[in-house]
Amino acid sequence: MTTVLVCDDSPLAREALRRAVATIPGVDRVSVAGSGEEGLVRWGADRPDLVLLDVRMPGIGGVEAARRILTASPYAGVIMMTMAEDVEGVARAVNAGARGYLVKDASREELTAMVTQALADNAARRTAPQRRPEAEGGLPTLTEREMQVLRGMSRGRSNSEIGKELYLSEDTVKTHARRLFRKLGAADRAQAVAMGFRWGLVR
Repeated sequence: MTTVLVCDDSPLAREALRRAVATIPGVDRVSVAGSGEEGLVRWGADRPDLVLLDVRMPGIGGVEAARRILTASPYAGVIMMTMAEDVEGVARAVNAGARGYLVKDASREELTAMVTQALADNAARRTAPQRRPEAEGGLPTLTEREMQVLRGMSRGRSNSEIGKELYLSEDTVKTHARRLFRKLGAADRAQAVAMGFRWGLVR
C-alpha cells in the first residue's frame, strides 16, 4: 500500500492538498498532520512512502522536521511545500536531503508529476541505490542562459515570466530548460532547483 503524509498547519490547505493527493494514481492512502511535531509522530508510526511538509509552521517547523526524518532514514521521500519567495527554507531542507519542493499555488498537474516522480524514485531506490550525477562527474557545466533559467525557476517563476525577464520567447526558455534538465540529470524543474540548491548554483 502506497501512503502519503501531508503536513501543514493550515486546516484548509491541509484538506485541499489531502484531497488532491488522494486522486493521484498509485496513492492508496493519505494521512495528515498539523505541525512538524505531529508529522514526526505520524511518520514514526506509519512510515509513509512520501511526506509533503510545509516549510514554515509553528513549533519546530517543516525544515527541522525534514532534517529529523532524513537523519533517521536518509532515503525517506520528503518534498517541501513553500511560498515562492521562501528559498532559504527550501535550500536548508534540500541540503538535508529533501527530494525537492512545490510552491503552494502549484497546479494539479505539477503536484501529480512531483508526487508520481518521488514515488517512482522510492521504488527504484528499494531495488538499487541510484548514483547521482555529482558523484559521477562533479558539477555540471551550465551556460549563462541555463544559469539564468535555473535562477528564475528557483524564485518560482514560470517559463513565461522567465522569458519576459530575459527578453526570450517562452519556447526558447523551454529549450534552455530541457538542456538544463539533461545536464543535471533532473526529471523536472523542482528536481533541477533542488540540485541547484544542493550544489550551490542558486541561493
